[in-house]
Amino acid sequence: MPAELADLASVPLFASLSDSERSEIAAWFEVKDVAAGVRLVGEGTTGSTFFVLARGDVVVTANGELIASLGPTDFFGELALLGEGRRTATVTTTSDARVLVLFGDDFRRLRATYPEIAAEIDAAMLRRLGRA
Repeated sequence: MPAELADLASVPLFASLSDSERSEIAAWFEVKDVAAGVRLVGEGTTGSTFFVLARGDVVVTANGELIASLGPTDFFGELALLGEGRRTATVTTTSDARVLVLFGDDFRRLRATYPEIAAEIDAAMLRRLGRA
């Protein structure tokens, strides 16, 4: 099912947008409800989706080591989309969760249409890579 305005309203990444802009991009996202223990992203796999965590918590591991814990309003998946196309980590839910999923073409459209969001995603990517 597509996301709605309310799904994006509390996400800081979209804070610079008007309600009408958030409504527009909400239609680009798919909403997925998942249980605890679900692997959303697998390290080394091909990645073509960007995720926003609407509800719940996840852990991020690489090479078997915990590298981050993420919660509501956090996002992930941009490294594969902006890099070499492979996932650099595994992301697994630690609670029941709701994720907003954006596929590659819509991710590129989001970045092209809203450069301020692209800049925030780029800054997060650099922090995650340890270059900021």
